[in-house]
Amino acid sequence: MVTRTVDLRSDTVTKPTEAMRTAMANAEVDDDILGNDPTAYRLEVEMARIMGKEAAIFVPSGTMGNLVSVLVHCEVRGSEVILGDKSHIHLYENGGISIIGGVHSRTVKNNPDGTMDIALIEAAIRDPEEDLYHPTTRLICLENSHATVGGRCISVEYTDKVGELARKHGLKLHIDGARIFNAGTALGVPIDRLVQAADSVSVCLSKGVGAPVGSVIVGSKSFIAKAKRLRKTIGGGMRQVGVLCAAALVALQENVPKLEGDHRKAKLLADGLAHIKGIEVDMDSVATNIIYFNVSEGSNMTAGKLCQLLEKHGILVRPMYSSSIRAVLHHQISESDVQYTLSCIQQAFQPQFADNGK
Repeated sequence: MVTRTVDLRSDTVTKPTEAMRTAMANAEVDDDILGNDPTAYRLEVEMARIMGKEAAIFVPSGTMGNLVSVLVHCEVRGSEVILGDKSHIHLYENGGISIIGGVHSRTVKNNPDGTMDIALIEAAIRDPEEDLYHPTTRLICLENSHATVGGRCISVEYTDKVGELARKHGLKLHIDGARIFNAGTALGVPIDRLVQAADSVSVCLSKGVGAPVGSVIVGSKSFIAKAKRLRKTIGGGMRQVGVLCAAALVALQENVPKLEGDHRKAKLLADGLAHIKGIEVDMDSVATNIIYFNVSEGSNMTAGKLCQLLEKHGILVRPMYSSSIRAVLHHQISESDVQYTLSCIQQAFQPQFADNGK
């Protein structure tokens, strides 16, 4: 019988703390669609301040945040957005920008560090005066930190260069900042400076920050005014949303300072994995709270089988490919949980453990 659970599937699995639950129960609320919810207003003002932007708006999810942002910047159907081939918007948001907004994606190869070559981005920009056959480029999207390449961070210098390129060609820059607080913490850069070049940023509050629900989009006042209308159009407007925003305010205060510890625990786990025969992990790729590790060829183990064995011992991770597994650390994972996980993975490569797990 499993008596312990270590949930490393994602940092979205965190549970509200008692302080969050208290804040939710006592939240001052009103109708946010009418623009009167005071707690939502407090959260939006605070997030705009942190990000160094004029205004902000709360949305139910990061997917909606990115969708709304792209559609605001690409108001004309048939517009084109340049984004990485491994970006979350391109891979994991159900093609929403195309299905709902009629926006065409033009992908550029993501490098192992999550960047795209500046020259390749510029080469992908269409010239509307000379090109009658292709969509019109209106937007460039970055992701920071970049989940699919292991939570690596995009530097402020690189972001500034992409911002300069966007302005040179009259384009906008959006950052999918689902884990921007992780990136800022890892890089040691203030968040407002990290996103200074961006015209908009979508920030998830239910990942490493640990709130139960929600994301915030930040940008100019005119951008947010358009975003608010689009949010309503696609069903993202909510009434007494202050109940959720109250938890997010607590999360900003309580959990952002804990992100450095999450990163430290991720490196502790990755270092332990690197010393287990049958496991391969690139230590240089572990920049924040996300770890990708591989089952070595010839080990008589697959990623799926290892995940099944670990689940029988209360450890939850996600197989990504036939040989790859992802683990994500968060503030509700302890160092003891990390050591327990390493012990179980070590034993998983011993025949008697595998037999007992059947």
